Amino acid sequence: MLDDLVMQTIEPTSHDLGGFKVHRTLPSRPRTMVGPFIFFDQMGPAHLSVGTGIDVRPHPHINLATVTYLFAGAIDHRDSLGTFATIEPGAVNLMTAGNGIVHSERSPSAERAKGPELSGIQTWLALPEAVEEMDPAFEHVAAAELPIVEASGARARVIMGSLWGARAPTTTYAGTIYADIQLDPGASIPIDAEADERALYVALGDASLDGMTLEPMTLYILRPGIAATLRSQGGGRVMLCGGEAFSTPRHVWWNFVSSDRERINQAKEDWKAGLFPKVPGDDKEFIPIPEVPKTVSYP
Repeated sequence: MLDDLVMQTIEPTSHDLGGFKVHRTLPSRPRTMVGPFIFFDQMGPAHLSVGTGIDVRPHPHINLATVTYLFAGAIDHRDSLGTFATIEPGAVNLMTAGNGIVHSERSPSAERAKGPELSGIQTWLALPEAVEEMDPAFEHVAAAELPIVEASGARARVIMGSLWGARAPTTTYAGTIYADIQLDPGASIPIDAEADERALYVALGDASLDGMTLEPMTLYILRPGIAATLRSQGGGRVMLCGGEAFSTPRHVWWNFVSSDRERINQAKEDWKAGLFPKVPGDDKEFIPIPEVPKTVSYP
């Protein structure tokens, strides 16, 4: 069954960030990308103490786009373009780093007062070589603007690309599919064969694919061309991601992604030298470059 449906499974590396955990499946030693997706983190679920919150200090990115999507809670986003946006469940924040951007992510004061919830997925998308050095940009797409496909206890929100006959308005730079699938107990939904590369990830609850149990917090890389049915016995929440296969490799070091290792080395030196732009309204702190980053690609 595994060989028929799934060509690879990637178990997460978990990091405790104090009060909550993140579970990372991309990049990994077995695989760096699925379509344009080059980073896949599940945040939480967690309920933080009253008066606390997440405080991701300003840090840089190049040659990628970040996609933040929440199941619960809220995050204030600020970046060096002057953007301020609060993301809430069901909406999407798309931040395109291009030739360089700096941003921070913090819990809103109203969330801190009640004890913040934190649950969601953050991904990075590698940019095609032709637009790696584009000008940075930010896009917030509200939950009400993302199409929802519903049938027989299944409810899927299309975050990026086209799925089940619906298209999301979110900007894409390469062929991309991304969806949040919620299944009631006993519900099912078809997973079509389109897209060069696809993966499924059970974020909450349970799910199976054509009878094969999918373990939670594990990325299942589907075989090209297979169509199958996703089901849940007790109710579940599953992310579907993927898109066109990249013909050239991407390198990852800390928060930097590029087709050119030397470009990453330049970004390291630029951050050390303070040459990246500041974040208006959040320019007193920053994350120093690490000696050994937790996020790297592998030869």
